[in-house]
This record gives sequence, structure tokens and C-alpha cells, in this order.
Amino acid sequence: MLALFPRRPVVLLAILIGGGSFACVATSAQADESQIAVIASNHDSLPAISDNMLREIYLKKIFINSDGRPYIPVNLPPVHRLRDAFIFAVLHMNTLQLQAYWDRRYFQGVSPPYVLGSQTAVVKFVASTPGAIGYVQRCNVTPEVHVILLVPLPDSAAAGMLEKCPGTATQ
Repeated sequence: MLALFPRRPVVLLAILIGGGSFACVATSAQADESQIAVIASNHDSLPAISDNMLREIYLKKIFINSDGRPYIPVNLPPVHRLRDAFIFAVLHMNTLQLQAYWDRRYFQGVSPPYVLGSQTAVVKFVASTPGAIGYVQRCNVTPEVHVILLVPLPDSAAAGMLEKCPGTATQ
């Protein structure tokens, strides 16, 4: 049966996360640019999580995992387009709504997630920090981390605004 299908990019037919609402259909080259990979360290036993749980972690409504280890969510800088896409797709907010949320939470003694300067910094931090969770374009995932959730970008226009993944053709 494998002989019937020549070697071509693998097609991701669907990714459905435990009752979550995210699904994606794309070729692997397109998927690298049209999906946000939520990552954790290979040293953590963190399994795949739902989009709702990820939202609660990033809004710091859930602080620790089932092993009693604290979650350490990290963000990209406010001017990074992937952060905007993540906020919209996962937190269901825009930048101003999120700022207002953190202004309220700060006075309750809850600080927002750490901010790291680049996707490379996110991968390195997550790989070396127990409990850390971050997000990057799928093409930036390295062997030191594992993907716990794939989040489709809100629309194809958002994918066009992000950095091109190495090895993909420009259009």
C-alpha cells in the first residue's frame, strides 16, 4: 500500500484534542506556518492538553500540574505577530483586553507570564526549565521539547504576517 503513495509531504488530516475545538487540515510545509506549537520540555511528563486548559494556564487560573509542579507559561514580546495570533486563538482576546485583564490581576497579586525575546529563546527556556510552557511556530520545534498542543492560526491572513519558516518558498 505504501508503494501507491510516492514520497510527498505528509498530510495532516486532522488533529482533535480531547474534546477541544481545534482541528487542522494542511500539508506539513503549510502546517509549519499555519499552526502554533505549544511546547514543553522533554524532561517534563506533561501530556497533551486541551485548548481550555492552556487558556487557564496562560491566564494564571491554573498554577500547578497534577504532579504538584508549577506551570511557568512564557510569552513572546508584545510586538511579536505570533503573540497576537496566540492571544486571539487561545485566550480569545485582543491585546487591549489582555492588558486590561493583567492590570486587574496584578492588583490581586498575580503577575503575567514571563516575556522572552524570540522563538529561539522560548525553545531554549522551555527545554531547560521544568514546568515551562511556551509557543512557537511549528518549524521552530527542536528535539529538546515536545509539542503538547497544535493551535491553528485564526485565518490564512495571520499566517502570511508571520516569519517564514526556513525551507519554505515565498509567495
